[in-house]
Amino acid sequence: MSRQAQRRPNRGGRGGFFQNQGAEQQPGTVHHSILKQARKSGVLNLSQRGLSAVPESVWTIQEDTPEEARVVSMDNNEDKWWDTVELTKLILASNTLSCLDEKLGNLSALTVLDVHDNQLTSLPKAVGSLENLQKLDVGHNNLSELPPHIGMLANLKTLQAEHNHLTELCEDLCSARQLEVLNVSNNKIASLPRYICLLSHLRSLNVSHNHLGQLPPDIGAMDALRIFDGTHNQLASLPDELGNLRKLEQLHLRHNRLQYLPVLRHCESLKEILAGNNSIAGLTEEHLQHLGAVTCLDLRDNKLQKLPEEITLLTGLERLDLTNNDISNLPLVLGTMTSLKALVLDGNPMRSIRRDIIMRGTNEIKKYLVSRMSDDEREKQCEKVQPSSVGRIGGGDNEVSSHDLYQLKALDYSNKGVSVLPDTVVEAALEAGVKTINLSKNMLTELPNNLSVLAPKLTEINIGINKLTQVHPYIAQFDKLLLLDLRNNQLSDLPAQLASLTVLRELVLSCNRFKHVPAVVYSLAGLEILFANDNQICEVNVEGLLKLQRLATLDLQNNDIAQVPPELGNCHWLKSLLLSGNSFRNPRPAILAKGTPATLEYLKSRIVT
Repeated sequence: MSRQAQRRPNRGGRGGFFQNQGAEQQPGTVHHSILKQARKSGVLNLSQRGLSAVPESVWTIQEDTPEEARVVSMDNNEDKWWDTVELTKLILASNTLSCLDEKLGNLSALTVLDVHDNQLTSLPKAVGSLENLQKLDVGHNNLSELPPHIGMLANLKTLQAEHNHLTELCEDLCSARQLEVLNVSNNKIASLPRYICLLSHLRSLNVSHNHLGQLPPDIGAMDALRIFDGTHNQLASLPDELGNLRKLEQLHLRHNRLQYLPVLRHCESLKEILAGNNSIAGLTEEHLQHLGAVTCLDLRDNKLQKLPEEITLLTGLERLDLTNNDISNLPLVLGTMTSLKALVLDGNPMRSIRRDIIMRGTNEIKKYLVSRMSDDEREKQCEKVQPSSVGRIGGGDNEVSSHDLYQLKALDYSNKGVSVLPDTVVEAALEAGVKTINLSKNMLTELPNNLSVLAPKLTEINIGINKLTQVHPYIAQFDKLLLLDLRNNQLSDLPAQLASLTVLRELVLSCNRFKHVPAVVYSLAGLEILFANDNQICEVNVEGLLKLQRLATLDLQNNDIAQVPPELGNCHWLKSLLLSGNSFRNPRPAILAKGTPATLEYLKSRIVT
């Protein structure tokens, strides 16, 4: 039996083996049943076949007389060999190919060409003739350059060339004007082409793990860019023009040589800045005043000695990681940041806050800071957030700020001690077009029914620190929600209707009674942040987590997890994994302390193959 047949069991037509033939497939060939299926579907998948060369029958699939045409049966209505389609997808991934033939040009209808995980040292010129190609994956090969004829691919939208030996990107690549996703991470690229700004449709640019010392100023003209990942380079500074990226949502700059953050004046959509493991020594009001929409700021492993009071300008900040800096004091006004849910201070020489307070978590730290403020300081801070010149709506317990309603499109009805949300408040919120609502710190036992009139516009609901025992299925109506905060309630499960929240990016389940992460959570494919700490969760559902490939932050601290599956290491997209405070022995605390990448690498190394 051949080595290839030994590795793979007989899987019929999908596996490329003879069906009911009593013989084995010859190495380096493709059985006619596979080609037959490809002619019908337009898709030919030859991944993981041990191929060292592409069989000739692949290049001539649209020219050769098919095997089934040699025996014609007019009675067989299912075997219409003449009823074929052109090949649109060719998958040759995970083989041992060292080159591709120029005959690739015969497959002019291709929209997808996937040859990742091979041994390619070059690409044929014929690639440039595939005018319908939309996705090209050449990652994990031995390419030293991307040929200029890739720039001729007028319809190319995705180019993946990570894990090669590229030292530069040719200017011709900038001619692929429809490109939306470009991944050239894990190469040896020292600079980006000046005219990269011509990629005006590019939404995601991943140049992490390269040798970049600087970025071209023209990058500021890439109007569509939403995600920039420059992690693990040699960037000592960033061009001021980076601040012109109005649609930028994620800026990843970990492991560089930055001494300061750029002034991101016009990045009004920016939600996430990951700038850990640099040499940033300080932040100023000029840096912070433009970052009001940022929800996650990671400045761990830098050289910060002080956090300025202007940090409160980050009105949407939810997570602030200051791990391993030189901070000894915190500004008291930090305690007034109602949106801040996670403050990480490990590895700082804190003198102004006792360690036992720090160990109790973010809420206790914030309470302590506020308790140290004088009445005048608290009043002054309140005036900054809610000026006295702005009127109030309602009276007594029903009073709400008209400034918040009409200017911020936010209803803050927290800490009112109510068990029912007054209709007058909901009506005022509806009239103002409110998008976010805060009902925390009340006595609510369920999600108020009268909120349904706000469902078409609501993007955030905070109903934490109440007495909810269940979430009503009518939560499905809130299909615009980006954030749902259910912390500190009495929940043990979530309704299946939560799956309707298809754009939900953040879910907070902290401090409830969950014994497992509800199954419906794993259907939320757009989820980026999941806080499930301080529950009774006893297992890590890796199968479910593998479905959440946008998940960047996962907090499972202080649960009852007795074992961490090594397969969790395959969730390489996680940027922040928090597991401390559980009963498992491995990974050891020393490994967890090294951070998420080290933890994932350790887990992956323990997978038994």
